Amino acid sequence: MTIFSYIAVNDAGQTINGNVDQSDRATAINALTKQGLRPVSISETKPKATTSESKSMFGHKKVKSDQLVMFTRQLSAMISAGVPLLRGLTALSDHVADNPLLRSILLGVIQSVESGSTFGDALAKYPNTFNDIYVNMVRAGEAAGILDEILQRLATQQEKSMTMRKKIKASMAYPVVLLCITVTAFFGLMIFIIPQIGKIMTDLGGPGAKLPAITLVMLGISSFIVHYWYLIIIISGAVVYGVMKYIKTKKGRYQFHSLLLKLPMFNTIVMKVAVAHFARTFSALIEAGVAVLEALTVTSRAVGNSVYEEALVEAEKQVKNGKTLSSVMEANKLFPSIISQMLLVGEETGQTDKVLVKVADFYEEEVDDAIASISSIVEPIMIIIMGSMVGLIALSVMLPIAQLSQNVR
Repeated sequence: MTIFSYIAVNDAGQTINGNVDQSDRATAINALTKQGLRPVSISETKPKATTSESKSMFGHKKVKSDQLVMFTRQLSAMISAGVPLLRGLTALSDHVADNPLLRSILLGVIQSVESGSTFGDALAKYPNTFNDIYVNMVRAGEAAGILDEILQRLATQQEKSMTMRKKIKASMAYPVVLLCITVTAFFGLMIFIIPQIGKIMTDLGGPGAKLPAITLVMLGISSFIVHYWYLIIIISGAVVYGVMKYIKTKKGRYQFHSLLLKLPMFNTIVMKVAVAHFARTFSALIEAGVAVLEALTVTSRAVGNSVYEEALVEAEKQVKNGKTLSSVMEANKLFPSIISQMLLVGEETGQTDKVLVKVADFYEEEVDDAIASISSIVEPIMIIIMGSMVGLIALSVMLPIAQLSQNVR
């Protein structure tokens, strides 16, 4: 799509300036004519970032998932009740007046639709809010005349994904809190307690007192932290920043996701989450009438794991060459055998979408169980680590005290 800037005259003789988003100049002129406008001047212009896109890029603001689900459900209900699309969008833009970002996006969508764009193309201008899955399903719904049903399915899919993310975050909250407490306690002891204890030991035993090796190690670590704390902060910050920056690159992201798939305990969760995302997204696109190859392309970008993304891109190439999707999945070790078996059943019965929904439900339940299991394991491990750290510090204090008491005797 190309944006054309135009000057036109309406039936009342008024001059109107604006922009229209069309594939070429002739189509743009035709769209204006259908609106009762006589083009005087029309020229191609470079697209500018909208206010909402600028906020997302520079202010890191984004429409929340629950707000998007609510909007999708409400629009679906209005269209199902016979309300025209533009009137429904206008009503919803007034309804979300307390959300400036979403309101700004909806006003931009309304303007694009009024200029002749399809609803799907208008949504595609806001990729930070409406991802590829959303846009492609809306386009398929428009083409099939079932936009209300497609929006209802989209809302359900978004709710499922949002629920899974919340469960993962909730299960990891307690271990993360324990880790923060452990790190804080370690630095607190090293900065404030160990130096005082070292001073007491030196005063009691004299300058030539021989201290146990573990005590000397703790005193050395404490001294380094006290004198070079700024280096620790700078180096730690630089390492974290460098790692995060590298992970955002294509190669770094792939290596990070490959590492996650090799870590004990966590690899199972990563695999099940990716498979659940694939099954639900692919089934929703197929159910909406999207072609298999296009559905694989969109799903690969939405699965959330670079390793699986590459596998789906390769699967798309093989399907394009004449292979069935079930046989391709069967040959790939990243996907459990149940995926290929259920796809085979779906291909034979013509109900791939319904079969994969069941697979998605199954793996989402498996994710819940796996998360609960890992959470129950991680918590005692963190407690053991914290107890070991405190025990080492206590041992480094008690050993010299016991040694000094023997010398006194």
